[in-house]
Amino acid sequence: MNEHTIRNVVIVGGGTAGWMAAAAFSRFLANGVTRITLVESDEIGTVGVGEATIPPILTFNRMLGIDEGEFLRETAGTFKLGIEFVDWGGLGERYFHPFGFHGRDLQGVHFHQLWLRERARRQIPDISAWSMSAVAAGAGKFGRPSPDAKSAVKELLYAFHFDAGRYAAFLRRYAERGGVTRIEGKIEAVETRPADGHVASVTLADGQRIEGDLFVDCSGFRGLLIEEALGTGYDDWTRWLPADRAVAVPCALPGEPDPFTRATARGSGWQWRIPLQHRMGNGLVYSSKFMDDDAAEAELLANLEGEPLADPRRIRFTTGRRRQCWNRNVVALGLSSGFIEPLESTSIHFIQSGIARLIALFPDLRFDPIERDEYNRQMRDLYEDVRDFVVLHYKATRRSDTPFWNHCRTMDVPDSLNRKIDLFGAKGRLFREGQELFATTSWVAVCLGQHIVPETHEPAADALDEEKVAAALAQMYEEYQAVAQRLPTHAEFIEKSGAASPLAAPKPVEPALPTFSFENETPFADRNFSL
Repeated sequence: MNEHTIRNVVIVGGGTAGWMAAAAFSRFLANGVTRITLVESDEIGTVGVGEATIPPILTFNRMLGIDEGEFLRETAGTFKLGIEFVDWGGLGERYFHPFGFHGRDLQGVHFHQLWLRERARRQIPDISAWSMSAVAAGAGKFGRPSPDAKSAVKELLYAFHFDAGRYAAFLRRYAERGGVTRIEGKIEAVETRPADGHVASVTLADGQRIEGDLFVDCSGFRGLLIEEALGTGYDDWTRWLPADRAVAVPCALPGEPDPFTRATARGSGWQWRIPLQHRMGNGLVYSSKFMDDDAAEAELLANLEGEPLADPRRIRFTTGRRRQCWNRNVVALGLSSGFIEPLESTSIHFIQSGIARLIALFPDLRFDPIERDEYNRQMRDLYEDVRDFVVLHYKATRRSDTPFWNHCRTMDVPDSLNRKIDLFGAKGRLFREGQELFATTSWVAVCLGQHIVPETHEPAADALDEEKVAAALAQMYEEYQAVAQRLPTHAEFIEKSGAASPLAAPKPVEPALPTFSFENETPFADRNFSL
């Protein structure tokens, strides 16, 4: 430690972003010198609809030493193997975006290239039939993968669905055990230093003044520090992602929870369906230019699978990002830093990525611009990469049955996305650049699922023996089907693995089923997984 060490970190706002940051800082900044304070008001609610995640959250939990069973019990969580998309490419159609990857590459040739070559020869199943996660999800099965497994179960990747409010409470308990101080109160004023414009303190309604060296803005869409105090600016992406409203409501669980999220395209947007142990999370994301709020609420309520458990909540947003996620001595996380609608469940990942990058580039009191600029560059690239992938879902549709889908189908998209679509459309080629979140499997799933089918395959696929490739595909297909059938059901696994929440309906006690241990500390290191 030296005279430049940051001694006071102040997190403004709680919710998922605030308490994820507090928990991580309590684990990685516990140096005996730096104090972590979180300020939140009980009067101010949180959006709290980020109930679905992607596989990197396993890394976050593991970094914090969180026990998975305890985490799921406390948050009424379930397992997630991917996302089922309904009516996106065309009415009456569906496809699955799995976690993990499609098949196994052969002699350096990507599996989807071999699938494209085989598809040109004869009729074969959808490519999702060669994904362990997709096949298990379709059968309602789940097993925790082991790197030592001798079967395709080791190719199964997963994330979670959970109650966002309970997740924040779970992390609050973790953070407070780690020494984080919580101060309740509503911030009435922000003081900046005249010399350099850095935030010096925040003042609460009761007059309490809280000073800090580094401030983390988790105040939501408002951006209390990053925008209202520092005027950072915001890039609006509505021209590519026209949805600007959402309405959310939980309902009774109609049966056993599925191990996947469902996204169903509606006339002016899409509806999410997120099964937890004790309820179903539902929401409709839509464009106010094509549908009014009352009509959206009515459409959502009309398409619930169970009795509503609360009044619908309406949310307004503008898709885009802050021009700088780190400005002066303020770092924005969560909704304060930007928002891309939850179609691919990336909201919590943006928080996780922002925290990881901040810890990796953690400053001292000199606030070296090179650290700030690198952080902003990495976060900008992440937001733009995710933006392009989400825009792909809207652009790649054949629907013309409503004005909304006509607009999406014919709209201009970023040049970076056009380039990817054109490359894939020619010979199925995809190139992962830098730290892109979505890899080959993800782009293949959405492109093929929504009818962007390459004209042909790349020449390297023709170098492999035709009969051997066909036999390999058949062997893989049969293995995925057989392994899925041997797995326990999703509900059975939750019950027998000790993850059942007391909020869920009690089930009869039966003999424990065998489970698959997950012991690999770097589950994403050896393959380019989809998420």
